[in-house]
Amino acid sequence: MADTVLVERTGAVATLTVNRPDKLNALNVEVLRELSRTFHGLLEASEPVRAAVLTGAGKAFVAGADIAAMSELSVAEAKRFSDMGHRLLAMLEAAPFPVIAAVNGFALGGGLELALACDFIYASANAKLGQPEVNLGVIPGFGGTQRLMRRVGAARARELVYTGQQLTAAEAAAMGLVNKVLPPESLLEEAHKTARTIADKGPLAVAAAKRVMTRAEDVPLGVACELEAQAFATLFGSEDQKLGMRAFLARSPAVFTGR
Repeated sequence: MADTVLVERTGAVATLTVNRPDKLNALNVEVLRELSRTFHGLLEASEPVRAAVLTGAGKAFVAGADIAAMSELSVAEAKRFSDMGHRLLAMLEAAPFPVIAAVNGFALGGGLELALACDFIYASANAKLGQPEVNLGVIPGFGGTQRLMRRVGAARARELVYTGQQLTAAEAAAMGLVNKVLPPESLLEEAHKTARTIADKGPLAVAAAKRVMTRAEDVPLGVACELEAQAFATLFGSEDQKLGMRAFLARSPAVFTGR
């Protein structure tokens, strides 16, 4: 059996590819477990990852959850399946490095939920995105109702979830769901270019920025600003801050150590 998730390292950048193209990379228990195992491996790698790209093999990013596998789930089994998805997506959000979703085709249902747990989304011009679960008599089960609201606003998210509408990449970009729309042949190249740019920055600073910005979504502005101030001050105890500022003053590039 082919690996359902492929991982490739180029320096400090990792690329994860959901590899079930004959099923449009649909998510089942096996794929969720393999994604979790693979991502955990990146978190524990001896050579730290500083940015990651998540994409899909073939003509889909992830077309959704595996409906054939889901169709006979009991209430208890459905809850366990949903919990697996939530744990995986929480792991992506909590990672100390940014994850870029490179949506190369269909990103529907669980596929869009997976992309929403990434820091931002680049999409090929032929991509289709949406939460069509109501067409199946259910709702998003991996956080889609919540992350979509935070990404595009409550009213737009409600419309998309209630109608099951599928968006083109251009429509998704117009509402802020997608950061860039790219020709299919340029998608991964552009995602990797951005990932390399991020990987060259101070990794402690990037991790702190991600942590503060993620937590800020759930707290009042004053609390969020205090979290920012604390993280800002803490970084002044790092070697990276000293390296970065010395390099700036010397007009030379900084080579950060992550310490």
